[in-house]
Amino acid sequence: MDRKRNLAGYTKRRDWLKMGGAATLFQLVPRHVLGGPGFVPPSEQVAVAVVGAGGMGTIDTKGLLREPDARIVAVCDVSEVSDPPGGWYRDPSGRKPAKKLVEDSVSQKVPGFHCAEYEDFRVMLEKEKGIDAILCATPDHLHATVSLAAMRAGKHVYCEKPMAHSVEEVRLMARVAKETGVATQMGIQGHSENGIRLTAEWIRAGAIGTVREVHAWSDMGEWAFGEGRPKETPPVPKGLNWDLWLGPRPFRPYHPAYAPYNWRGWWAFGTGSIGDMACHNMDPAVFALDLRDPISVEASPVGKVDSEVTTFGGIYYYTFGARGELPPVKLTWYAGGIMPPYPDGLDPNDPQQRLGERKNGVLFVGEKGYITCPGWSGMPRILPLSLHRSFQKPTPTLPRVKGGHFRNWLTACKGGERACADFEYSARLTEIVLLGNVALRTGGKLYWDAAAMKMTNSSDADGFLRDEYRDGWKLG
Repeated sequence: MDRKRNLAGYTKRRDWLKMGGAATLFQLVPRHVLGGPGFVPPSEQVAVAVVGAGGMGTIDTKGLLREPDARIVAVCDVSEVSDPPGGWYRDPSGRKPAKKLVEDSVSQKVPGFHCAEYEDFRVMLEKEKGIDAILCATPDHLHATVSLAAMRAGKHVYCEKPMAHSVEEVRLMARVAKETGVATQMGIQGHSENGIRLTAEWIRAGAIGTVREVHAWSDMGEWAFGEGRPKETPPVPKGLNWDLWLGPRPFRPYHPAYAPYNWRGWWAFGTGSIGDMACHNMDPAVFALDLRDPISVEASPVGKVDSEVTTFGGIYYYTFGARGELPPVKLTWYAGGIMPPYPDGLDPNDPQQRLGERKNGVLFVGEKGYITCPGWSGMPRILPLSLHRSFQKPTPTLPRVKGGHFRNWLTACKGGERACADFEYSARLTEIVLLGNVALRTGGKLYWDAAAMKMTNSSDADGFLRDEYRDGWKLG
């Protein structure tokens, strides 16, 4: 399908304007707002609906509001107002605050602007025919449900990481994205920055020689501890539709241990620390070394692996075969504050010789030296420092992204080049990440048959490659 001919309503709205809709618009909107610095005519705007107005959804909403051609027309969340604990997310969230945020921002340019609000994304997709695209920032267990419904309705999709909750969901999303031709992007913002491209260019230019070993890490992940589900059954907070929050998952009583914040720490809803952070911090390795379809995966947890609560700390081991002229690679992921051993010859007490940014990062081990980057695909450094100083930086060979991650996606929505972290690339990255959890929950070293989507030496792993769905929520 030609994506430029399938712009999910964008070209239809442009044609509508040409046929007289523009006259109506000029009657509805005061003339003084139709122009001026930074003005983008309605025919060139992308109408976006935000699904999931929690902490990250609020951050994403603020980011979209800074894009002159993104017009947020609706927000959807199962909670009217929620107040997550401190940390990353300090602002109240939910659909009421999100609606106010959008209207307060847009009304400065378009007085009287109204942003629609919905509790159920399915109702929103049915009623809001003018939506071109959706941004999905729900908990992990709803990523595939929301994104697939939107893509099948012809809407472009920006989905926060990880792309989905299971390997099966990841593959289905990638397939539907290809079939529908919509523009997609996963929320790995560092993939649009120059750091990841410099890393790839330096490695491919031989800055540290052949790379056969990579280490990546993060200390994030303090959401849930202990074993089993909570036994208390407190009342559902006012304004929260708990049944919709559960979505495809079998019913369980509400508890604040699940929502609004700590859902990442539960296997039913989240994917633990590796699912949260490896999509960011493994990204440079997957991109620079063209990693895909590991041969084997193994995980060593800190403490017991519970059937309900995700594991905070652990070490995950991946082996990848040769890719063309590229040699086999061993990739190790460290969760919960565990760090890789300091390379010989480097001084751990010298800030200039630090690995990553201490708590988050990636380390490429080459025949001649090392390349290390901060988390979120930050700018690379070569170690030892003498090698960094002597290395002649190569001429850039990879195209740079202009304007950032949202800009990259919006351009694709309007028929431009495909987004850099579209669902084809992001499915590959996310599948690698999620296979780590399959190994963790199954136990032992697993051998992966990517074509058959199964572990050849363990039938027990099959249940962790797929999810269960309530009636009425199956993905199809």
